[in-house]
Amino acid sequence: MNDLHRGGGCDDVESQAPGDGAHNMNATLPIAGGDAVHATAVPEATARQRHSAMVRVTHWLTTLAFLALLVTGGEIVLSHPRFYWGETGNVNMRPWLNLHLPSSRSTVPTGYGYVLPDQNGWSRYLHFQAAWVAVATGLLYLLWGLFNGHFRRNLVPPSFKGMGTSIIEHLRFKRPGADEAWSYNLLQRITYLVVIFVLFPLMIWTGLAMSFGFDAAFPLAVRLLGGHQTARSLHFIVTILLVLFLLVHVLMVIVAGFRARMSAMITGRATPPTE
Repeated sequence: MNDLHRGGGCDDVESQAPGDGAHNMNATLPIAGGDAVHATAVPEATARQRHSAMVRVTHWLTTLAFLALLVTGGEIVLSHPRFYWGETGNVNMRPWLNLHLPSSRSTVPTGYGYVLPDQNGWSRYLHFQAAWVAVATGLLYLLWGLFNGHFRRNLVPPSFKGMGTSIIEHLRFKRPGADEAWSYNLLQRITYLVVIFVLFPLMIWTGLAMSFGFDAAFPLAVRLLGGHQTARSLHFIVTILLVLFLLVHVLMVIVAGFRARMSAMITGRATPPTE
């Protein structure tokens, strides 16, 4: 996709604008009869480095892990499609959110006349495995970004001037200009910073807080959230926010040019859009 994670073993190239590599070559060409013609050859725009290897690897690993978490998390929710605040929650308590979905547990009254097959075993196992892949990938990206200076160069906005204009342009689905083929606009930078440093850490924290083993080792981390059921509710809310981000992210990739942006995230090289 367009660029949730960045990385690489060499210098980060995401913020590098195209240089003067494509230049004009002037030549005086002799023509039969002694005349001469002054010709100018202008080469076509060529693809330039956009994403380094680390960026692409962490991006796609996170994508696969998140999709696995989404599928398995949905299966886990079906075992009890209700959400509560506080420490405890059960069918005898009033939930703040009832998804009104059929359940995979016969003990959960849903109003449906059937019970879904219980897939909690494999879904929980795969959910935990995918979570560790996401955590490991995130830590690798975080450490690389800090030591490489990627966050400072590519994600921290130099200023917030033009924020309103950027929002309006996105709402109008305006196609990005050629300069955005090599760098992020203001709204992208802010969104990625929120996802990387707020939503993903909160997702990990709330996920761990639902574990009674984690509670036994770090009880304060669970109490700060308000209890196990609050952690579960917050985990669900953050998931919804990340899904919305994913949908908007894919939509903007399509608007910006799906083939070019996907190619940049696969090969690492990008070609600016032509007017």
